[in-house]
This record gives sequence, structure tokens and C-alpha cells, in this order.
Amino acid sequence: MTTSEQFDIAIIGGGMVGSSLASLLSASGCGWRIALIEAYPFLSSDTPSDYTPHFDARSTALSYGSVEIFRQLGIWKQLERHATAIRQVHVSDRGHLAGSLIDASEQGIEALGYVVENAWLGDVLADHIQQQTDIHCYSPARVQRLIPQQQGVRLLMECKGAPTELRCKLAVIADGGDSPLRRALGIDTETVDYRQTAVIANVEFSEPHRGIAYERFTDRGPLALLPLSETAQGQRSALVWTLPPDEAQQTMNLGDAAFLAQLQQRFGYRLGRFVRVSQRHAFPLQLVTAREQVRSGVVLVGNAAHFLHPVAGQGFNLALRDGVVLTETLAEAKRLHKTLGDLADLQLYLERQQRDQAVTITFSDRLVRLFSSDRLPLIALRHLGFISLAALPAAKQYFAEHTMGTAGRSPRWRSSDSGATSA
Repeated sequence: MTTSEQFDIAIIGGGMVGSSLASLLSASGCGWRIALIEAYPFLSSDTPSDYTPHFDARSTALSYGSVEIFRQLGIWKQLERHATAIRQVHVSDRGHLAGSLIDASEQGIEALGYVVENAWLGDVLADHIQQQTDIHCYSPARVQRLIPQQQGVRLLMECKGAPTELRCKLAVIADGGDSPLRRALGIDTETVDYRQTAVIANVEFSEPHRGIAYERFTDRGPLALLPLSETAQGQRSALVWTLPPDEAQQTMNLGDAAFLAQLQQRFGYRLGRFVRVSQRHAFPLQLVTAREQVRSGVVLVGNAAHFLHPVAGQGFNLALRDGVVLTETLAEAKRLHKTLGDLADLQLYLERQQRDQAVTITFSDRLVRLFSSDRLPLIALRHLGFISLAALPAAKQYFAEHTMGTAGRSPRWRSSDSGATSA
């Protein structure tokens, strides 16, 4: 027998983006009944207290703007327990002396952002949403069909092995870059193949990182090191190393000692000697953007809407800002007694966030294209770029604001800000 329930908003995908959006919608004060549907089991609410960092964990760089959002949600103190401050960002081009340093102290703040291991970020978000009475978690559950209706959406899914039907006024698709629901709805994507593969791992080295994140551009692709907390053996960082696919495969096949030696040759000795590497993972890199992000009663968010190159570190931060603006727009519509999921309101959300999306996507794309090229004119341009960052305060400030996630408008998404009322 199929059970059926009614919600205001259903979020399909309970990862970091979906869980963050559920938290934002709950905190808006609008009184929506929210369903959060996740294919994998949510961990129990006491997980964060039992958490221990793992050397192999993947990490996310939270911009200064994202930290402020989590602070407003009331979960930053919990996240901060296992977060590492980025006090400086050092950008350099292999083979050239010029480079640039973005310093938090120059911006008048304590940190440009923080690096948090995904396991901890996910645990804290899961703990938070399970404490909200207006969020109902379906896990493990998979949506098999999404059927648009005249007013709202019908979801057919399997939850814990049982057929379940949900009806909602707004369905939010947050099921990842290879979104099956996006394909099922016939929404096309634009894809740019960077012909690169990201090799991701944690690495340990002999010298302290001092809270510095490194963006190192080489003739074979960009390399990023994000500072992580201290270990018993020394210091560690999260590595994102992009290479042509054949070289990436060869690099993945190397033993640990040979891998570290090759990394040392590419990065240099700013952190002393690399002494340890975790299990490595490889991911082909593409820029994927959905041709449609909104339809009546449906909105795409996160990687389902735009999947960015990881070196610029802007994918999750952009998705979080999207979530803030979506919440703000829906809250305003509620205050005006408009129908939840109305296409005009979803288009207004997209209009408000269009510039942030366009600038962030273009910024990430051009950064990768410019600094992954071995063509002489582009080498000259990127060298001039470093000179301008060092010599022109306005150029350096522009780069810093995009790194910090503070370049756009400041949305008013909570009931105390937007004037939205409880239902």
C-alpha cells in the first residue's frame, strides 16, 4: 500500500546543498512544511559529538560570506570546532617570480574563509535539520518519478523499501551534477570539457602551513592546497591537483613516495617536504550548466544547476548564496500571499541571482582556462594579471571579494529581515 503525504516544499537530495537549503527555509520563519529526501541514511543526531577527523576525508573551503550565513543559522560554533582558518591566499604561477598574497588582515577580518572536512560539515547539518520540527527527513529514499501538476508536484518514491507518494507546492532538485531528475524532466545542459582530471587527496608536510591556502598554476594545470588542522605527525592540507587525463592516470598509479616527489617538484618547498599522502581519488572535470533552472513548481540548485571546476573553490559557496536568495524570494512571495512555487517568483529568484551566478561561473572558468594554458600570449596575460594584483589595489580587492564570497548584494532572508510572517 502506497502512503501519501502533503508538504509545502520537497528537497530532493539531502547532501550539503540540500541540507543547507532546508535549514535556511526553516530559519526563515515562514512556517513551511519541508520534506528532505536523501538516498543514503542520515546519521543519528548525536553523531557530531562522536566525530573524529580522518586523514582521508574530503574538504570544502567555506568563504567568509558562507561562514556568515552559517553563523546566522546558529550552527557556526559547532562547525568551527573542526574548521581551519584561511588567513592568507597565495596565488603563484610556476616559472615566474610574480605572485600575489591576499591577507585577511588587509580586509579587516580574522579569516578569508575556513576549510571544513565534508564529513564534519555533513554531520553538523544532519544534526541541525533533525532538530527542526518543520523538516521531515525521508532516508534512505529515492524519487523514481517527478510529475508536475497544475498546482504543485507529485513525487513517487521508495522509502526504506516501501512505495511512498509526496505532494508538494515546490520541488527543489538537489541531486547532484549528474542529476537523474534533471534528465527525466528533459532539461538540457551546456557542457565544457576542460580535458582535465582532478586528483584529490590530503597531504602532510614538514613545515606549518600558517593558515595559508595556495593556488599554484603550472603549465599542466592548476594545483590548490587548502590548510587543514594539525596532526600528531605535522601539518596537512587538502590537495586538488588538476592534470591532463593521461597524466592524472599515471599519477594515480604511482606509489606514495613517487607521488609525493612529483608533487614536490610541481609545488616547491614552501611547506618543506611532503611526507604523507592519503588515499587518492580522481574526477574528470567539466563545467556543466543547466539551460533551465526554474519551471512552475520546480527549481534546480547546487551541482544540478551548475557544476564548477573545484580549484576556484566556489561551487558550494555559490550554491549556498543561491539558497539564501531563493529563501528570500519565497519569503517575500509569502508575505504578499502569493502561491508557493509560482513561476514568476522563481524567475524573480533567478533574475536576482543571475549576476552572481554569471560572474562566479565566468570567474572560475576563465581562471582555469587562463592558468592551464601553455600558449605564450596567455602566459603573458596571466603574468600581467599577477603584476596587476600586486600593483593595483582595485584589482586585488576584486579578486579578494570573489574569493571571500562578498562581491554581491546582501539578501534579507530571515523573517526579522524580510518581514515574512508565520503561516
